[in-house]
Amino acid sequence: MTLLRIATYNIHKGVQGLGPSKRLEIHNLGHAVEQFDADIVCLQEVRRHNRKLEKAFTRWPDLDQAGYLSPEGYESVYRTNAVTRHGEHGNALLSRWPVLDVKHSDVSDHRFEQRGLLHTQLLVDGQDLHVIVVHLGLIHASRERQVRQLGHYIAKEVPESAPLVVAGDFNDWSAKLLKPMRDLDLQTFDSLRLPTYPSRLPLLHLDRIYSRGLKPLSAHVPHGRVWSRMSDHLPLIAELEL
Repeated sequence: MTLLRIATYNIHKGVQGLGPSKRLEIHNLGHAVEQFDADIVCLQEVRRHNRKLEKAFTRWPDLDQAGYLSPEGYESVYRTNAVTRHGEHGNALLSRWPVLDVKHSDVSDHRFEQRGLLHTQLLVDGQDLHVIVVHLGLIHASRERQVRQLGHYIAKEVPESAPLVVAGDFNDWSAKLLKPMRDLDLQTFDSLRLPTYPSRLPLLHLDRIYSRGLKPLSAHVPHGRVWSRMSDHLPLIAELEL
């Protein structure tokens, strides 16, 4: 039996606020990730770089955000979902366990939203564990199609016998994706109310951790002023048994 602590967090590209009140939160997010004490951290809206903001903030880290947020002893993996005028952003994974393989799949549903799946294969206590980090679209019909793409991807790339975690920002405020995800044999903490958005007054359960071949044990969302300042989402932290 191996107990795994897994966190998922949409970090809002490491910057909060608008206009002159815009502030860099990436340094605080680094402390937050360390506090998770998680074996695996799934991150969304992670910047690879942004030329405009790199000039605007004097304390912009030299490393890409995934590398900067990775605690000592962890491996960091990043893949781009969206290319913008000034830079790139996407999904990332930080792992205490060795990373054996990394893949990326474009699941963009229309030209206004660039979305992707980050797939990593980890070696956990001598056993393969597959983790897919997702950030689904803002339109429900798009999310349904993206879940179907996810199902096709899993069938092709993940052995049926392998334990699997799918975590991230599902943008599923109406919980309509629970059934199609169950149809993929992926279960979550659907009996618990774990709102993560907006961070100042969390009402919507957008961020989820699904699994196959693991036993969900517990999940919680940290609250408080310090958490509400760092991103527009709150993190979700779960414990599962492998």
